Amino acid sequence: MRAAWVLLPALAALSAYYVYLPLPGSVSDPWKLMLLDATFRAVQQTCHLIHYLRLSHHLIVLNYLICTFDKLKSVSSEDIKITDAVFDGVEVRVFEPPAKGDESLKRSVVYIHGGGWALASARISLYNNLCRIMAESLNAVVVSVEYRLVPKVCFPEQYYDALRATKHFLQPDVLAQYSVDPSRIAVSGDSAGGNLAAAVCQQLSKEENLTVRPKLQALIYPVLQAFDFNTPSYQQNMNMPVLPRTVMVDYWIDYFNGNYDLAHELLINNHTALNVGRALSFRARLNWTSLLPPSFKKSYKPVVQSTGTAAIVEQLPALLDVRAVPLLADDATLARQPRTYVLTCENDVLRDDGAMYAKRLERAGVPVTLDHFHDCFHGCMIFTVWPTDFSAGVQTRNSYIKWLDENL
Repeated sequence: MRAAWVLLPALAALSAYYVYLPLPGSVSDPWKLMLLDATFRAVQQTCHLIHYLRLSHHLIVLNYLICTFDKLKSVSSEDIKITDAVFDGVEVRVFEPPAKGDESLKRSVVYIHGGGWALASARISLYNNLCRIMAESLNAVVVSVEYRLVPKVCFPEQYYDALRATKHFLQPDVLAQYSVDPSRIAVSGDSAGGNLAAAVCQQLSKEENLTVRPKLQALIYPVLQAFDFNTPSYQQNMNMPVLPRTVMVDYWIDYFNGNYDLAHELLINNHTALNVGRALSFRARLNWTSLLPPSFKKSYKPVVQSTGTAAIVEQLPALLDVRAVPLLADDATLARQPRTYVLTCENDVLRDDGAMYAKRLERAGVPVTLDHFHDCFHGCMIFTVWPTDFSAGVQTRNSYIKWLDENL
């Protein structure tokens, strides 16, 4: 009995040590975020152990656990018809609100989910809930794209899946089937889905034979570049839940089917050093000293290596491929983009990706809304259902849907 009195406080202290993280005072629901992050870390460590033992790839195990423990809640609705379909070989989930007597055509959103190109699904409750609420709130047809995931496929397959599904939906006969107004369609996504949404919109803007084009794009804390892992937000938030800098670098490596041995060189920007000739022409397009406001730059300094490792770009050429890195697009491509919404969070390594893209689009003449949240963190918008319900999630989701409602 006496041993138990000693063991229990020790276990409590150990648990508190594992859970506690120093967070900025402005972060919404800090203790809940710490618990969420501790859960993620514990699960990820277990998955990496399974990977180390060569039992399975850690991302396959992690995604299996996410989908297994994700209980579909509040995804059905008497008012929303939810069906699964295949668009040009790509699985999608379609959310259709009921027809109204005086309305012939509805607006629509093509939504591409996040998860580092490797995790989550259009079918899990987090995205089902988001898309159902969007369909209800906007009285819109929402098409959620179920693209294939890393490690089963890597870049550029996720991009091609999202592009094929979107182009299929934009066909006039398909839009007519779902009673969608061709002039009121948005392409949207969060995180890695925001990356795919931006890349898809860029490609659609180049295709001259399209008869229907998106009216809007809406990017939620998008990941848009792998050129500079030392932007102010990467430096400021390198250890922030839910997406530390090292984890984001690993997602990029997995997406490009690369080797984790390159992670350190990417972290210190050796792949875009001044002696890496292929990177020089892109440097001005990601010059955060001119693209970010002072409130984002703070006192951080650029990390530009004079001598790096050119072989990294030879091994991972997609690091400089605009289909994977939309922020590297030229000004002419950006000028063709539709009206844009970019949501960013202060406590997120990807904050500056979104802000730089918004500024470059604005300079190219595109109407842009940059919706920045000082107390929010990466991934928060999908965390609105117990036990992962955050006030930040409801706040960002409502702002995003409000913008769509006013502009779509």
